[in-house]
Amino acid sequence: MKKASIVLLLSILLGLILPVSASAQSYHFSVDSARIDAYYNDDGSMSLTYVYVFTNQPDGLPIDYVDIGLPNSNFKLSDVSAEIDGRTLNDIQEADPGYLNGTESGVTIGLGSLALQPGKTGIFRLQVSRISQVMFTYSNQTDNNYASVRFMPNYFGSDYVNGTTDLQVTFHLPSGVQPEEPRWEPAQSGWPGNPEPLTGYDDAGRITYTWSSNAASSGERYEFAAAFPASYIPPEQVYNPPIASFDPAMLVCICIVGIFLAIIGYSFYYAIWGAKKRKMQYLPPKISIEGHGIKRGLTAVEAAILMELPMDKVLTMVLFGVLKKDAAEVKTREPLEITVNSPLPEGLQPYELEFLGAFKYPTARERQKAMQEVVVGLVKSVTEKMKGFSRKETIAYYDGINKRAWARVEAEGTPEIKSQKFDENLEWTMLDKDYDGRMKETFSQGPVILPRWWGGFDPAYRGIAIPRTTLSTSTTGGGSSKPISISMPSLPGAAFASSMVSGIQNFASGVVGDITSFTSGITNKTNPPPPPSQSTSHSSGGGGRSCACACACAGCACACAGGGR
Repeated sequence: MKKASIVLLLSILLGLILPVSASAQSYHFSVDSARIDAYYNDDGSMSLTYVYVFTNQPDGLPIDYVDIGLPNSNFKLSDVSAEIDGRTLNDIQEADPGYLNGTESGVTIGLGSLALQPGKTGIFRLQVSRISQVMFTYSNQTDNNYASVRFMPNYFGSDYVNGTTDLQVTFHLPSGVQPEEPRWEPAQSGWPGNPEPLTGYDDAGRITYTWSSNAASSGERYEFAAAFPASYIPPEQVYNPPIASFDPAMLVCICIVGIFLAIIGYSFYYAIWGAKKRKMQYLPPKISIEGHGIKRGLTAVEAAILMELPMDKVLTMVLFGVLKKDAAEVKTREPLEITVNSPLPEGLQPYELEFLGAFKYPTARERQKAMQEVVVGLVKSVTEKMKGFSRKETIAYYDGINKRAWARVEAEGTPEIKSQKFDENLEWTMLDKDYDGRMKETFSQGPVILPRWWGGFDPAYRGIAIPRTTLSTSTTGGGSSKPISISMPSLPGAAFASSMVSGIQNFASGVVGDITSFTSGITNKTNPPPPPSQSTSHSSGGGGRSCACACACAGCACACAGGGR
């Protein structure tokens, strides 16, 4: 959510009024999954279907209204239908633009007596049978023989929605389009999934493009686009952008305004960039107050906290630690599920015990909150331990340990000794900021002897015959020596490195979710921003379901800005 000061600045400079209600802060929900189907019909119109699975948080108000942004205002309310858990909703109105904040097009659905109560989950479905003027001349074609469609799904205000969403967006192209004819564009606007869609056919035999990700956010904007021969739709349904004519004086005015807006945009970009960067800075400022000397005795995980390494890497280090201590084993890697062993071994760190406890929660949201508490406790513990010591000198000390750990691994020429050294120094090697590249470089050649805990990390190697490498050595006794062979479980080096690196990625997508949102929840507790000054603590207007959106391109058919209630 934009800070009040930024909203106020833009309101003054650009004359924008962004209605935000303090009471809207009490709406608090997650979108567990979203299935969006955009049908591009033979008559040049669009049909649209949204299916949301909402979970209202226990501390949220009842969800009594749902706002959905639509591509434009060329639809009729009679063409809109909605339901919740299979029960028809009849309160359908054109949305107040103040609730959509950035587009004037959308609908508000009142749930009435079917309002989703705190702690409850419901399936919401919206259908719009016809929206016109959604296809434009494809700007990449000089002969104008292709039609372009560009779609931005509805998204909700980031203050109201939390967690990740299993999001799927499917384009259904007009009937008759042949497989070799249509084109897609890579997904835009920070899409966390594969930018290339899956191609298929729907039940009517129409070509489909499907983008999907289980790590999406319903509070973020994503953009998808495709093109197909314009001959499959009526020619009058392919729209061209109007070309404005102006005199030289007008051009001068536009240039001045453009420069003015560029300055504002530049400032706005760095304000947003700075805010995002700050969300990742989870250590409190007082830990950076220079003391004297090095704080020795930190674990590798505590050193990672001191270095403010990304949360997915820190928590993966904890995971490897409990696996090596036989406290748990991975049940499935995608999504990540672990089985906690009983009884637990002795010698576990407090944060390792809390980490194992987080996996006892049944839902992803509960686990994420528990994981955040694990890290909050770690940050507080490291902060306490660092009192009186120099953070700069201590980081340099543990950076040296990291470099020596890698040197010990890389110096060994035989697979069994190299693997042994890597196993001994595993957590310390992960402090390297270029861990991914270092793994691939170090283990790209030859086999890797698997550590004893590997079956606990990769279920695919549990209970089956693991490929083995025969190693030769020698033994001496009674004045003579003779060669012996040892057969040990192994993997090709590239496969081993890839599996270790993917462990961090799996943790991010399966447990942490959006790394920025996850870390922001920690930063708000361990390094909260200073309270706003009185001059910037107020925002204008009523409403309370706002999020920004802009769809000002000639080839766009964007659905923007929604929800909050």
